[in-house]
Amino acid sequence: MTESNRSFTDTDIDSMPVLVRRRIEAMVLGPMIRAFQEEFGEQKANRVAQRVIEKVAQDQGEAMAKRAGANDLTTYLSNKGAWTANNALETETLEMDEKRYDYNVTRCRYAEMYRELGMQDLGFIFSCGRDFNFPLGFNKNMKLTRTQTIMQGASHCDFRYKVDGGD
Repeated sequence: MTESNRSFTDTDIDSMPVLVRRRIEAMVLGPMIRAFQEEFGEQKANRVAQRVIEKVAQDQGEAMAKRAGANDLTTYLSNKGAWTANNALETETLEMDEKRYDYNVTRCRYAEMYRELGMQDLGFIFSCGRDFNFPLGFNKNMKLTRTQTIMQGASHCDFRYKVDGGD
């Protein structure tokens, strides 16, 4: 099939940089969630949006493990290029082996983008809120601990991944 013959459904969204995907999503979902906030209240609308996005993230993690054919930490890390494409994240690795990956995000262009769009409050739901469920979908024994984010005003995000037991 030539490029000109590819249908819209053949587009591999997973090859698109995540920063670009999040911008497109925010431009559609942001106004919709704002309308839901006005209609049903901010807390209720945000709670529903967070629940839906967490489920989507878990499903995407499962799909990534299936595509990769493995669900170990090394495979997980080798597939994170889409999240960091276009210099979306600047990170500092603290510790890394087969069972543990600790790093800090020192610059987050996701937070910068949501701020630019006037959606910093929704940015946590759209992006940061996925961070725990995606790895859980990828490997139910993979746990993330994170206590702060740039999105919420911290100087850095502290990601601590650990894999326990089998797959």
